[in-house]
Amino acid sequence: MALASAKKAAVTVAVAVTGATLAAYGAYAAQTSSAAGQPSTSAPRPIARSIVATGSASPSPPPSHSASSSLPAAPSSSHAAQSSSTAAGPSDPGSASAAGLSNGFTVSNALQFATQDGGKSVALTFDDGPDPRWTPKVLALLAQHHAKATFCEIGPNAQHHPDLTKAIVAAGDRLCDHSVHHNERQSSMPLDYNIHEIADAQRQISDAAGPGAKLWYYRAPGGDFKPVIRDIAAQHGLRPIAWSDDSDDWKRPGVAGILQNINRNLHPGSIILMHDGGGDRSQTITALAKLLDQLDSQGYTYSFPAR
Repeated sequence: MALASAKKAAVTVAVAVTGATLAAYGAYAAQTSSAAGQPSTSAPRPIARSIVATGSASPSPPPSHSASSSLPAAPSSSHAAQSSSTAAGPSDPGSASAAGLSNGFTVSNALQFATQDGGKSVALTFDDGPDPRWTPKVLALLAQHHAKATFCEIGPNAQHHPDLTKAIVAAGDRLCDHSVHHNERQSSMPLDYNIHEIADAQRQISDAAGPGAKLWYYRAPGGDFKPVIRDIAAQHGLRPIAWSDDSDDWKRPGVAGILQNINRNLHPGSIILMHDGGGDRSQTITALAKLLDQLDSQGYTYSFPAR
C-alpha cells in the first residue's frame, strides 16, 4: 500500500504545474543557453540534425548530436502516404503505449511523422519564432499560396510578440509548443524542469494567442524526444511531432541548398522543417517562395501534422 501511494504521489507531481512553477526553476534556467524574456534573435541556434527517411527500420543516430539518439526512425518515403489515423509509433521499448487514453494521456505520445490529410499533402512547419522581421514574411507567402503551416514557438518569444501569435491563429495556421528555453539537452535535466519547459511554454503561447486558441503539438528542441518528453507533452494534450524533411536552413547554405535539402526527401506526407526565428532567415524566405511555387506546380496540397 505504501509503495502504491508513493507511485500515485509521484504521478501527481509529474502532471501538475502550478502558478509557482517558475520560481522553482531559477537554478535550472541558469543552466540553459538563453534566458526567458529575451527577444527571438537571441534564441540558441538549432544544432545539426537529421531524422529524415532512410528506408532503414533502425538507422544509426546522426553523430553530430546525441539528443536524437532515442528518436524513433522516420518512415521511408515508400510508406509516407499514411492515413490520418495512422501514427508512426515509437521504436524505443521505454515508451508508453501510443493508445494514449488508456495510459492517462489526452493525446497519443507516439512521435508523429504523418500529415493529417494524407494523400499528396505536405505539412510546413516553422520553428523558433515568432520573430517580428521574419514571421510576417512567412505568413504573407503562405497567404499568397493559400497554404497552411504549423508554427513551433518559443514561449518567451510568443510573450514578446502576442500580435504575431494571434496573426498565426487568425490565418488558420496551427500553434506548436517548442519549449521555454530551447534547451537541446532537455531530457538530461530533472523531471520538474522538463515539465516546466513544456507546460509553462504552453501557458505562455496560449496567453499570447488569446482565448479560444489551441495548441496542438510539441516539438522538442534538437529532436530530444526521449519517452519522458513525449509522455509529458501528451499528458498536456500536445502531440509530439517530428519531421521527415529537414531544410537545414539555420545553417544558411544558400537558397539552392535549402531547396536541395528539402527535395532530397520530399514525398507525399512530408513534414518539412524550416525556421521563422533564431537568426537571419532571409534565405529561408526566398527559398520558401520558390518551394511554394514548386509544390503548387507539382499538385501538392497543404496540411498539418496528424494528431
